[in-house]
Amino acid sequence: MSQRLVERNDRRYCMPDPLVQLTDATIVAQIPSGSRVLDLGCGNGRLLAKLRDTHGASIQGIELDRQAIVQAISLGVPVLCADLDQELQGFPNQSFDFAVLSQTLQQVRHPKLLLTEMLRVARQALVVVPNFGNWRVRLDLLLNGRAPRTGALPYEWYETPNLHFMSMTDFRDLVEVVGGRIVKEIPLIAGRAMEHAWGANLRADSALYVLEAGNL
Repeated sequence: MSQRLVERNDRRYCMPDPLVQLTDATIVAQIPSGSRVLDLGCGNGRLLAKLRDTHGASIQGIELDRQAIVQAISLGVPVLCADLDQELQGFPNQSFDFAVLSQTLQQVRHPKLLLTEMLRVARQALVVVPNFGNWRVRLDLLLNGRAPRTGALPYEWYETPNLHFMSMTDFRDLVEVVGGRIVKEIPLIAGRAMEHAWGANLRADSALYVLEAGNL
């Protein structure tokens, strides 16, 4: 994979997650010890460092924000400075056990292509997406007629890093479009990871998906 530096200082892949501890713990719980893990938009490298230290994982990060890259390197995390819309093609097929994409898919220009590439380079893809179908988002839009702001989506419309807006239902449709298969769906509701939750598309702030290529 090319290691050329991206000249712009773009922070798209450093979106803060108000449920970061819960999100990280839920991701870690899906990854067996000794796995090969690629974290796309790895931020300051905290997740990869934890997987390395607690699971003996072989790790690789990709990040665009230079300040975050420096922080990751200080933790001993190997990071490539790259744009996720352009930079996965150099990885061989099935070169990782897991490709992780947490709170980032909605920020890239070509989410369909990126998801397809994740399912190519890794045996399983772990994707965390915000749920714009949450009842608070719906109610805010209905009552106020304005772009909603919630604890999980705290940005004004003119400052949001999000380029695409999806519900859990929309994401399930995208997985089908790219020929993927949902192995596990774990909604994050009221500060808890709740697999098999009722009304998840209405109640969840975000959700973790474990995906495989559909031909497996």
